[in-house]
Amino acid sequence: MFENLTDRLDSVFKKLRGHGKLTEENIQEAMGEVRKALLEADVNFKVVKEFVAAVTEKAVGQEVLTSLSPGQQVVKVVHDELVALLGTQAEPLRLDGRQPVVIMLAGLQGSGKTTTAAKLAKQLKAKGRKPILVPADIYRPAAIEQLHVLGAQVEVPVFDSSADQQPVEIARQALAQARGGDCDTVIIDTAGRLHVDEALMAELQEISRAVELSEVLFVADAMTGQDAVNVAEKFNADLEISGVILTKMEGDARGGAALSVKKVTGKPIKFVGVGESVDALEVFHPDRTASRILGMGDVLSLIEKAEAVVDEKKAKKLAQKLQKNEFTLEDFLEQIQQIKKMGNLEQLMGMIPGVNKLKQLQDAPKPDEKELGKTEAIIRSMTNKERRNHRIINASRRQRIAKGSGTSVAEVNRVLKSYTMMLKMMKKLKGKSVMRGGKRRKLPKGLARR
Repeated sequence: MFENLTDRLDSVFKKLRGHGKLTEENIQEAMGEVRKALLEADVNFKVVKEFVAAVTEKAVGQEVLTSLSPGQQVVKVVHDELVALLGTQAEPLRLDGRQPVVIMLAGLQGSGKTTTAAKLAKQLKAKGRKPILVPADIYRPAAIEQLHVLGAQVEVPVFDSSADQQPVEIARQALAQARGGDCDTVIIDTAGRLHVDEALMAELQEISRAVELSEVLFVADAMTGQDAVNVAEKFNADLEISGVILTKMEGDARGGAALSVKKVTGKPIKFVGVGESVDALEVFHPDRTASRILGMGDVLSLIEKAEAVVDEKKAKKLAQKLQKNEFTLEDFLEQIQQIKKMGNLEQLMGMIPGVNKLKQLQDAPKPDEKELGKTEAIIRSMTNKERRNHRIINASRRQRIAKGSGTSVAEVNRVLKSYTMMLKMMKKLKGKSVMRGGKRRKLPKGLARR
């Protein structure tokens, strides 16, 4: 997401940095390009108009024009205005007050409410909350069963509702059950429609009157762009939403919904869905998103993803194995599994500052998730003995591994080559040197082991 917008803005700022001195004229020209880029990204035209006006006003100020690096100053102005447009800071859920808290998810059919409910429950459970999922969509076939399946997947209880009950009654009974049990968070998955209608709004309003809601979260498909913003505006007018969750942010969405919804509705984006797995829900950080739009990366989110999947004890054990040259194919498999847990590879690459500007990567093929899956299948098709000692894998063993993993001998050879190259690289790093006193010297043995 934002890839096209990032590329367009980057070309605009390159031109600005090419000028020795900025003038009001070339800033106006650059802002015209920014305006086009935002409109192409499907950002609301009123939002674009106000954004460009605010940036222009600050960019033509004497503080920017007379600075040593005016081009960089303009980028900073654009960054600050993007942060303001996206919501300034991350907005947490309202979990204080009377317990249990009740969170209702609302939105059109196909926006991903049911899956988002499970993702949200999993995230809250990880933070020590005790959620219960409530299936209140009695219209869509298998909607109730779907939430039960997802609930089992995230190990969160699901209220036992049925299609012959009224949604408002389901909500009341679920809240009563939560109060009688040990659940402190009720997450209600409501029905959607193909478009906004009076019956849908009346049903949601009835639920909101029947139970005291802490949050009404509008779930929108980011791929629908301005349509998502228009629907959010209608839901907010009729229901008074407290926040927005944008789903499918990992797709080819141009970014218009994310850049418009806060300004149009006045309500913050609280979470974004970045994949289909139950782990793929992230807290929305306006400052980090602005940095990614401008090609500055998002190191903090990358670190958080790594910390969430890396086991500290296993990491120390792996470090010891690397020092002793004992890194096996079993360890290689474990690293692949941890990378997969971190999420979409292309998104992870986008979090690294400056990656999109590296010429050698611009024309390179995008990271292929399937290749990781193939590598995993190949290693799993090996015996324990083969994983611990790759040298015994001869031609006949390679044929057996290829057959067992549904791949080719060439692909098995490629995995083994990647692994052996990694081992060689690690050996080279062990004997690394440092600059000291103007001369290059080897690290002492004791220090090199640390």
